[in-house]
Amino acid sequence: MFDMRLKSFTNRRNLLAAAAMTLVAGCTVVPKTTAPDLPPEPEPTQSTLPTDTAHHRVALLVPTSGNNAEVGQSIANAATMALLDTNASNLRITTYDTASDPSGAARRALSDGNQLILGPLLSDNIVSVNNVARPAGVPLISFSNDEKMASDNVFVMGNLPGQSVTRTVEYAHAKGISAFAALIPRGDYGERTSSALMSAVRANGGAVIAMESYERSPTSIRAAAERIQSKKGYGALLIADSGSLSAQAATAFKAGEDTGSVRLLGTELWGGEKRLATTPALQGAWFATVSDQRFSQFASSYKSRFGAQPYRIATLGYDAVLLTLRVARDWKQGSKFPTARLVSADGFLGLDGPFRFSKGGVVERALEVREVSSGSVRVVSPAPTRFDK
Repeated sequence: MFDMRLKSFTNRRNLLAAAAMTLVAGCTVVPKTTAPDLPPEPEPTQSTLPTDTAHHRVALLVPTSGNNAEVGQSIANAATMALLDTNASNLRITTYDTASDPSGAARRALSDGNQLILGPLLSDNIVSVNNVARPAGVPLISFSNDEKMASDNVFVMGNLPGQSVTRTVEYAHAKGISAFAALIPRGDYGERTSSALMSAVRANGGAVIAMESYERSPTSIRAAAERIQSKKGYGALLIADSGSLSAQAATAFKAGEDTGSVRLLGTELWGGEKRLATTPALQGAWFATVSDQRFSQFASSYKSRFGAQPYRIATLGYDAVLLTLRVARDWKQGSKFPTARLVSADGFLGLDGPFRFSKGGVVERALEVREVSSGSVRVVSPAPTRFDK
């Protein structure tokens, strides 16, 4: 655990500060189970932080050691940036390491008087953290992208693959494509993307003609791409994997006969992948993700402060603090966090664009559609600037 202490900062203002100050109302891997029969968690120990009546206490639960330490630290750094860029004086954010004992981190956070938890990062930590937080009336805003973990006390903030697939399918349908095929990885992520594909295609009056599964390895995905070549009749092929594996699958697929007219589709995993633009087989491919309009300025400011490039997911830490500041306008000092304020039809604005939560805790994001074209990636359908009611 370490306390994120605010440093003095200069009068520099940039697009980050503008994005932060425009946070206003008005405008997405493994199977999990609930744990109703778990033994009760130990009571929180006595607080290790001094009494603080001038700030709202907020806990940031991310891994700062172990295999995911760099990702967790990037999120923590971004949260610090949000405090600096907004000159926030009413929040005290303390980081707790979840790498070895997420439930213990949650107990320490509660004993220190925190009324809101930002995190955890990993979906398989959510149950243990929520088992501690929920009885105390402390909500979670998780950085996970597993919507199955969402509830009235757990708000899932990560970029959801299902929403990306749905946005891409709708765009493809508007361009005249009604028959689809897919390469789907085995596992939870694949199950979620295939389910979203089937639902989105049916909703638009189309059909899924073929689907092949594979293990997440170059050999397996190339073999799946070669198998699906023989199943004709579709106008678009979804490759539900990272840019690197998708590039290999696309190359194997396009090497077959009569595949030139098939439009390739990707998921939110393609966002920020440099290999897309350098793979000839991916030219013309479409995928949907959050806007990068503000990310380059964020990354530049991040590097100047911390000496390294941020992970793309770090913006979630920044936006979680912006959201907290927005809700804190109506948060009475010393009271429980007003969880009901998180559910707003108008939503909120962050670095990744507009977003809002459903009553069930699932994030909805405004996504843009991009096309791989001429050695670059360009936006072909901008993200909406606000949500329909």
